[in-house]
Amino acid sequence: MEPGEGSPQQIRQALLFFVFLGGSLVCSETWRYSVAEETEIGSFIGNVVKDIGLGVEDLAARGARVIFDDYKPYLQLDRQTGNLILNEKLDREALCDLTEPCILHFQVLFENPLQFFRAELRVKDINDHTPTFLDKHILLKISESTTPGTSFQMDSAQDLDVGKNAVQNYTLSPNPHFHLKLQDSEEGRKYPELLLDQPLDREKEPELRLTLTALDGGSPPRSATALVRVLVSDINDNAPEFERSVYEVLVPENSPLDSLVVKVSATDLDAGLNGELSYSFSHVSRDIRKTFEIHPISGEVRLKALLDFELIKSYTINIQAIDGGSLSGKSTILVSVVDVNDNPPEIVITSLTSPIPENSSPEMVVAVFSLRDQDSGDNGRMVCSIQDNLPFLLKPTFKNFYTLVTESPLDREKRAEYNITITVTDMGTPRLKTEHNITVLVSDVNDNAPAFTQTSYTLSVRENNSPALHIGTVRATDRDAGANAQVTYSLLPPLDPHVPLASLVAINPDNGHLFALRSLDYEALRAFEFRVGAADRGSPALSSQALVRVLVADDNDNAPFVLYPLQNASAPCTELVPRAAEAGYLVTKVVAVDGDSGQNAWLSYQLLKATEPGLFGVWAHNGEVRTARLLSERDAAKHRLLVLVKDNGEPPLSASVTLHVLLVDGFSQPYLPAPEAEAAAAAPAAPLTVYLVVALASVSSLFLFSVLVFVAVRLCRRGGAASVGRCSVPEGPFPGHLVDVSGTGTLSQSYQYEVCLKGGSGTSEFKFLKSVASNHQESVNDVEENSNFINGFGFN
Repeated sequence: MEPGEGSPQQIRQALLFFVFLGGSLVCSETWRYSVAEETEIGSFIGNVVKDIGLGVEDLAARGARVIFDDYKPYLQLDRQTGNLILNEKLDREALCDLTEPCILHFQVLFENPLQFFRAELRVKDINDHTPTFLDKHILLKISESTTPGTSFQMDSAQDLDVGKNAVQNYTLSPNPHFHLKLQDSEEGRKYPELLLDQPLDREKEPELRLTLTALDGGSPPRSATALVRVLVSDINDNAPEFERSVYEVLVPENSPLDSLVVKVSATDLDAGLNGELSYSFSHVSRDIRKTFEIHPISGEVRLKALLDFELIKSYTINIQAIDGGSLSGKSTILVSVVDVNDNPPEIVITSLTSPIPENSSPEMVVAVFSLRDQDSGDNGRMVCSIQDNLPFLLKPTFKNFYTLVTESPLDREKRAEYNITITVTDMGTPRLKTEHNITVLVSDVNDNAPAFTQTSYTLSVRENNSPALHIGTVRATDRDAGANAQVTYSLLPPLDPHVPLASLVAINPDNGHLFALRSLDYEALRAFEFRVGAADRGSPALSSQALVRVLVADDNDNAPFVLYPLQNASAPCTELVPRAAEAGYLVTKVVAVDGDSGQNAWLSYQLLKATEPGLFGVWAHNGEVRTARLLSERDAAKHRLLVLVKDNGEPPLSASVTLHVLLVDGFSQPYLPAPEAEAAAAAPAAPLTVYLVVALASVSSLFLFSVLVFVAVRLCRRGGAASVGRCSVPEGPFPGHLVDVSGTGTLSQSYQYEVCLKGGSGTSEFKFLKSVASNHQESVNDVEENSNFINGFGFN
């Protein structure tokens, strides 16, 4: 052995070692050379000095040599000239079989200093093989009932050459019954089929002899012939059918000889000889015939040669089932050779950073690790992954080194700890897997403001509460940790500066409890709003706010107040009723209001006592007093009624009113007192005047508007008609018409309007005419527009 040379095993180990060190010693460019097969030994292939760009003297000085991947000396390097010389006669078919192109990979190695130059030698095919038919005699049995256009598949000729030197064409001897059709196989080769042109007649011609010729594409072409015997059989009208059109099987490469690959099965509906099937391969290559065999009766396909995954990874086997009448069915077997995989991948963690701040920038390096698998090929190729839906990425770096980096900023409040499983799977079959678990903790920063459990709170506080009553709680949470999550509560400046918030509520800064500082009055303040702030103790502190709306619930603390008729002992109102009035005649209407709300303000009316029971009645829902029957001369002239007004509160509150009724024969002057009669005579058309005293109270924080209406009616004459009653209007304000709702006092103003009854004497609708005071005229329209509101208090 010459100095510097070593065994193939030593050279291979050295190559693997230096390839592992990195690609810097290997030239990225690949030199390409070619040679035709069967070229004589010693032929010139190329000059490496010209390709490398070095001097000839460097070849010997640096120990240059040629090394092929299979370590065979196909080429020799002349160190004196740099020429690549063919060292042995090459046979493309022996080297690559049917694989095209046929490439032999090699390296030009310089030992000192070490350097590799990649190269490849393509062995070109020449037409040095003649096509051959595996069966020189082809027997076809064709039924006489076969319809024209039917095709009959025949085995193709085999040619060890490739490309244009392989079989390119087939010809058929002239005959009146058949012509030839060429089909392309999946391997790119052509195979012949016979197509029937006209029906066969077994009685006239029971056998046909045809010559099939196969031609390759060489120049000149080479050829082979086969005798085709066509035996015309009797009618057979059902062709075999396989149970599957494609059989897909996996066969381990270490399967022993005679192992069962697959069992195919076909059926034929014919009976007797026409239903008897035989299985065979159809236009398959030489490699398939030497590797597999099929039993013609059972359909079992078995191994007759050992498999080698590194040489051939899959086979496509075309099979046919032929019945006794020569009809055939076709199917395909796809055999995938399974590589043996017996080394799991390895994971080595180089570095790990934990914890990491939640506001870290993307692509922060969390871990560095490397992978290794001692297998080769697909069994040694590895795929590395982590779980889905994690904010981390795996990034390959140098060779089998990976880094685990953050994909986006982390959020400790969503997830404070990540258990990451690094999974490495090789590409072998079956795949082997290795897992390694790492834990990454996320540290907190103050990036979350306190968040209230509600954006707004509504509290139902009943009026007349005791001071310091706990009326509710607001709560805010902070998703941060430690001091960043400690929350302090406070009241913010009021939304409405007129609401004395500081005297109404207080808040506990530690737990958000809200307390009423004084007793609340529904009639004075029905609702108010304020804002509450929540701040954490981070640096800088973050805060948020929520709106709190306090609704004051009503208590039944206001008894009904009678607006009409006014109870004036010195001048009580008297209602006049004609004796001719029919049953149901409207005598008067009791008008009352209640300062409460809801059902506490729902009023009902009841007649408690009457001078003559059964003569008058009161409607419970609107307070109308009507006659209960026809009046007569026997009825007394004067009557006194006691009406009870009761609200619907719990417990209910009530008020009573006394009505004076005078029965008259008609509305004439004798029934009126002298002063009023003179006034009536002096002003026969004077309208009925209603004095309305409207007290308006406004609570600015809740935009409430309330109106109390007090009505007094005085006698008048209109259009010559007699008046229906009399009453007096007291001086000064009516009791209870001032309401202090804000603590600052209520502005009040009195208005007087002239009104008259609309319709006949049986109605109680009012029509506003004009303001009695000249400076109140502008309010007439407002009152008329709100007449429905007035009717809501009982004027309807």
